[in-house]
Amino acid sequence: MAKLVVEIVPVLTDNYVYLLHEPLSGATAAVDPGAAAPVLERLAARGWSLSHILLTHHHGDHTGGTADLVRQTGCAVVGAGRDASRLPPLTLEVGERDSFMLGSTAAMVLAVPGHTTDHIAFWFPDSHALFCGDVLFSLGCGRLFEGTAAEMWASLCKLRDLPPETLVYCGHEYTAANGRFARLVERDNRALLIRLDEVEAQRAKGKPTLPSTLASERAANPFLRADEPTVARAVGMEPGTDPVRVLAELRRRKDVF
Repeated sequence: MAKLVVEIVPVLTDNYVYLLHEPLSGATAAVDPGAAAPVLERLAARGWSLSHILLTHHHGDHTGGTADLVRQTGCAVVGAGRDASRLPPLTLEVGERDSFMLGSTAAMVLAVPGHTTDHIAFWFPDSHALFCGDVLFSLGCGRLFEGTAAEMWASLCKLRDLPPETLVYCGHEYTAANGRFARLVERDNRALLIRLDEVEAQRAKGKPTLPSTLASERAANPFLRADEPTVARAVGMEPGTDPVRVLAELRRRKDVF
């Protein structure tokens, strides 16, 4: 069983496509290919052949390159069966706690509604890697386009409970903007301040701020900390307030930030 090699491919304005290469079999997946050309270029540069596309949700900036990639490579497409009518044609329909093999390594599917009603994430336990689309961002979370605050909080808690060493690969380079908002919520959070220094240095060098780790996100991401007294107080609520209410207010404020 081999660990995945992960390549980050920037596409569109601020999206990331992730290429997951399993070296024993040569199987290679593209997660959320919003555009085809940059993916094909990176595959060619690495000498990899695309075997799978993994889709977290139906938004066009995460699916737009799928048809071209399938046409040029004949790869399989994996996505949420519950959302099949809004996704490109699927080879494999999956849902909560389903697993499938990418070469010799297993992926587990997690249902994480909130951003969309049938959003999923892909977790590769052996590689300590989570591909979570637009549900969890570094220092943030996705907008509630279709889901509710209760659904989002349940999804974030599901991801928060994964092992702390889990590497978080999300769909956009939003960390610096999320960090500016997070600083308003928890000005004295030392873990957040350290993370912001890291982000500033990474972006100054033109590097991605991803992957993050769940340990870092648990300590610094206010949306994963909606059950912390400091976060409740920051949005004008008493400690012990239902974290769903706290999360809803955080998200409302971030929407207009």
